[in-house]
Amino acid sequence: MTGETRELPMFPLGSVLLPGMPLPLRVFEPRYVAMLSSVLGEAEREFGVVLIERGSEVGGGDVRFGVGTVARIASVEIGEGSIVLVAVGTDRFEVVRWLGDDPFPRAEVRELAPWALDAPDIAALADAEALVRATLTRASEFVELRWSPDVELSEDPADRLWQVAGIAPLGSLDQYALLRSRTPAELLATLVEETRAADVRLTAGWADDREDDDDLT
Repeated sequence: MTGETRELPMFPLGSVLLPGMPLPLRVFEPRYVAMLSSVLGEAEREFGVVLIERGSEVGGGDVRFGVGTVARIASVEIGEGSIVLVAVGTDRFEVVRWLGDDPFPRAEVRELAPWALDAPDIAALADAEALVRATLTRASEFVELRWSPDVELSEDPADRLWQVAGIAPLGSLDQYALLRSRTPAELLATLVEETRAADVRLTAGWADDREDDDDLT
């Protein structure tokens, strides 16, 4: 963890952004259009993404979790009434304090130090990736998935760690638990546990559907 803090425009969402993962957005709410107008004028073109704990993405008044990810804009198209962009997650941060929502949400944040993986972490990552890809393969037979089981990932172990977590078929709260992990080993243990649980849920649903079909036959 670094000791320095900085002010960052914030975009609370109903989903989690993990480092190394893409974030497609269609922005139309006036306060976030104003935020992006400000961000696009800066060299870094960055804003923060945090998961909404309670409330909705539109209208304000939401309660937000305290760990998020810096999003760097990769491409943008400005149309009538909306902005369509793709950003990429970079560094994690913790919110030190919120600075208000006028004209758009802002916070003082402290970035969390990136991880260096050792040999045991890299070995555990390979096992976790095999599990995630096998789960995606099984799940793709009966549900529509965002990520293909054979999606290409970064060759860098630290980046690949987050991307494996990002393609796992998990819900937002499970992904947030991964985001706030303190070590690579903790993230990988949680990822394996939650992926196995997701596999059971998906497989059970598929088995129930098959049993219903057999009953009809």
